[in-house]
Amino acid sequence: MNGVELRNVTKAYAGLTVMENINLEITDGDFVVLLGPSGCGKSTLLNMIAGLEPTTGGEIHIGGRNVTELEPDERDIAMVFQSYALYPTMSVRKNIGFGLKMGGMRKDEIEKRVADVGELLQITPLLDRKPSQLSGGQQQRVAIGRALVREPSVFLFDEPLSNLDAKLRADMRVELKRLHERLGRTIVYVTHDQIEAMTLATKVVVLEKGRIQQADTPENVYRRPANHFVASFVGAPTMNFISGKMLQDGSDIVFDSGAGQLPLVDVPTEARNLIGQPITLGARPEHLLFDDAGIASRVLLAEPTGPDQYVRLAVAGSEITARCGPEQVFRSGSDTRILIDGARMSLFDPQSGQALLQA
Repeated sequence: MNGVELRNVTKAYAGLTVMENINLEITDGDFVVLLGPSGCGKSTLLNMIAGLEPTTGGEIHIGGRNVTELEPDERDIAMVFQSYALYPTMSVRKNIGFGLKMGGMRKDEIEKRVADVGELLQITPLLDRKPSQLSGGQQQRVAIGRALVREPSVFLFDEPLSNLDAKLRADMRVELKRLHERLGRTIVYVTHDQIEAMTLATKVVVLEKGRIQQADTPENVYRRPANHFVASFVGAPTMNFISGKMLQDGSDIVFDSGAGQLPLVDVPTEARNLIGQPITLGARPEHLLFDDAGIASRVLLAEPTGPDQYVRLAVAGSEITARCGPEQVFRSGSDTRILIDGARMSLFDPQSGQALLQA
């Protein structure tokens, strides 16, 4: 088994603890993405797994072995960095096979592995070129090939696509997804890009201030965030938040913000148990429904994006963003009506920020 397990991992610099009691189990074949804002600790965590930074406490296990005190080359891992770091005077072929050569592998075995990797990454025609003759996307493929050729237990990626333009990033995401599906190897991948996280991962680990906020499938992280931070960080545009309380209005349930009452539909049973309590309601733009039975709202701005449009609204003392199709026409200053899909809303404790509805 080629999984990774972190047991109470702690990291401190000059006595200042920046990560404390990190526990995480990455199963064999998982594609785990460490996601979070700058300074949250995701690269530090990856470097500790790689052995590039020592832990202050706790243990790291790879493939069932305790590797906490082992050097990077003893951990059976391969790492791909943000910088391609290719040898400019060597051909692609020699760049990919250099590590194997330094390890004393036979020349014929090196040639076979390089050829296999070249075919897998579709760079066979580039094997005799120099890095200066390659595009950014091609250079990143070579960097990935240099890791693949070693056939390690675990691959570590530290923001490998951040130097590419938007089109190349999208293309490389597809290639990485296909690569993982074909190889089935364990991958730990660091990024601050939500699209990369949501499209690549089998599990997303959201970090903030050196702590794991949620570790779950991309779907659950998006649909059922564990707390206010995860809800606000994941998703673009961000989730809408309104403070207030749910009230019973005859057979209906509304959310009272203090400046107006927003109708809720399809409210689940567990949410009904919170009626009357102070809460923070979270609704993603697609959870706001344009309906004549809704509350009166003023259109502030409409932003068409092609397949969708985002409509900024003033409603019940708040400004919120709704998402809808391009066929609807909105003009700034006009009136419309909205209600909230209670089946998909999130509810948070206003003090702790923890989710009150379970996934």
